[in-house]
Amino acid sequence: MTSAARVAIGIDVGGTFTDLVALHADGRVQTVKVLSVPGDRAAGVLHALESASVAPADIAHIAHGTTVVTNLLLERRGARVVACATAGFTDLLELRRQERAALYDLTQQHPAPLVDAAHVVGVDERLAPGTVVRALDSAALAAAVDAVLAHAPETVAITLLHAYENSSHERAVAEGIRQAALARGVDVDVICSHDILPEIREYERMATTVAEAYARPAVRRYLGGLTERLTQKEFPAPRVMTSAGGTLSASAASQQAASLALSGPAGGVTGAGAFVRVLGESRALTIDIGGTSADVGLIDDGEPLVERGGGVGGVPIALPRVLVEAVAAGGGSIAWLDDGGALRTGPESAGADPGPAAYGRGGVRPTVTDAHVVCGTIRAGAWSGGVTIDHARAAAAIEPIAESLGVSTLRAAQAIIATADATMARALRRISVERGIDPRDIPLVAFGGGGPLHACGLADQIGMRRVIVPPHAGVLSALGLAMAPERRERLTNCVVEAAQWSDNAMRQLLGETRDALRGALRGDNSHVTWWMRSRYVGQGYELDVPVELQDSVGDVAARFEARHQARAGFTLSRPVEFISLRTTVSSNPWPAVFARGTPSSTAVGTGELPNDRDDGRAMSRELEGPCVVQLPDATMLVTAGWRARSLDVGGWMLERIA
Repeated sequence: MTSAARVAIGIDVGGTFTDLVALHADGRVQTVKVLSVPGDRAAGVLHALESASVAPADIAHIAHGTTVVTNLLLERRGARVVACATAGFTDLLELRRQERAALYDLTQQHPAPLVDAAHVVGVDERLAPGTVVRALDSAALAAAVDAVLAHAPETVAITLLHAYENSSHERAVAEGIRQAALARGVDVDVICSHDILPEIREYERMATTVAEAYARPAVRRYLGGLTERLTQKEFPAPRVMTSAGGTLSASAASQQAASLALSGPAGGVTGAGAFVRVLGESRALTIDIGGTSADVGLIDDGEPLVERGGGVGGVPIALPRVLVEAVAAGGGSIAWLDDGGALRTGPESAGADPGPAAYGRGGVRPTVTDAHVVCGTIRAGAWSGGVTIDHARAAAAIEPIAESLGVSTLRAAQAIIATADATMARALRRISVERGIDPRDIPLVAFGGGGPLHACGLADQIGMRRVIVPPHAGVLSALGLAMAPERRERLTNCVVEAAQWSDNAMRQLLGETRDALRGALRGDNSHVTWWMRSRYVGQGYELDVPVELQDSVGDVAARFEARHQARAGFTLSRPVEFISLRTTVSSNPWPAVFARGTPSSTAVGTGELPNDRDDGRAMSRELEGPCVVQLPDATMLVTAGWRARSLDVGGWMLERIA
């Protein structure tokens, strides 16, 4: 890579399409959409790069969003893991939090843990905060090592009590396993919880460590293979988007597999956040509708909301992540009738192969995309990604649903779209109303191939009055990947009451974590942020509070109470307690690509614009629904009662008028 390399590339591999965005130094934005290769994700990446025709020497970096970890956890195809836990606490994964899978459904069960109970080894040791209850002696260590290796693991996950404070026992067990495996000629990767999640709460710490051990071998193989294939063609090794919204080098990401669980969706919310800031908005909901799923997110204070915890496929992963909720309501989601005759969409998807029936690639089952083709909101003919839409095939796929419901094919197609909308609207309510946010007061940012198609219908369902469709909406996730900064994160345990901590001690910790991370990034232009995980003493949950280097402990405690009041609606007359510190060091993001332009002409009207490839900058337009606008990489549906106006930064603002 030369000093003249001035093209940033983002590649988002979805279940149906692989999207590429190339951001050139002169402000040009180049987009490519190709069909994904389900059995070989790297092939789709290479195909997209070759289609972009960007010289490898001109590329500054390639940022990649991957669903490898998500798919592993959903499909349970990860490594063979043996877990180590303190003797007497080997049932943590089975016991979970002793809460029901569904409060009012006694038949629903939690998914099985990633490690069977028979493969959890008890270690005869015991630590307590500030003391050793039972030391780890040589006999106990030898017994644990022998028991672990007897199961022939690919990876070992070690989670001992209170290792977030004292990691000596975990390190001893890990070293014992490594030495014994080496002596026996066995290749075993050993992962300790104090390296993955040095925080209180044994269950979350163990579940996250096990998820890391379960996913790491596959992530290492995938990224290693992708890097090799890229470098063979003289492309740079990829960066990989993390769940928290930054990117890691491929080598670093291979050691942090659990942090990639929401790698792909995080890119879209990052791109949406950048556009929302340009428009001067501070808060928005986001909806990213792809071929397989719809991902709902939240922008707060102009940035994607990052929270700790959450789960993927029923597996808790207590690492920072961009708040995203995925539901099975993508364009490829298959419509079907349940045993009671009710219409459903998803979770099964037609994916890229064979794809929706309208693609003419062998698919015969009805999908949401086929419903749009029948309704006329997706036109027949050639589309990007090598897809040709066939109206007759789409209608034939939906006909059995229509016959079963006793309605016309058009009415069945409308019902399929409404069913998918209902699923997505519930997700939007959960991510907003359940956090005390009134969705009626904020805009909905719609992107992905299907986002602009469903946006007005979704906004109507939850009472929203504004919809924003960004430029390059169909490939916004890839654009967010290209813009995202390189980032390193560190979690540091610090369980202490605010009243018992000095300003100097807190500032020293901030400086130490900053200095430890800065060396991991290339260049000197890095940005440091800190968040203190805080709560009232005795509470069972925490809030992340931003911290500045010049802050006093009292400043941070007061900021927590203000945030608690805003989030929960009350404060308590109890001491404030700090649990842990999260430090991030980020490089500067790629320069913003949402440049303002001067429209060359104006058009006002209604009706269909069959060949409109304008993103809004070349011609200022105002449209009243119902009408369909074909965007460069997506389709926008303006329904009755809505007006759309183009923006001088590109994209569209839709507003309800009735």
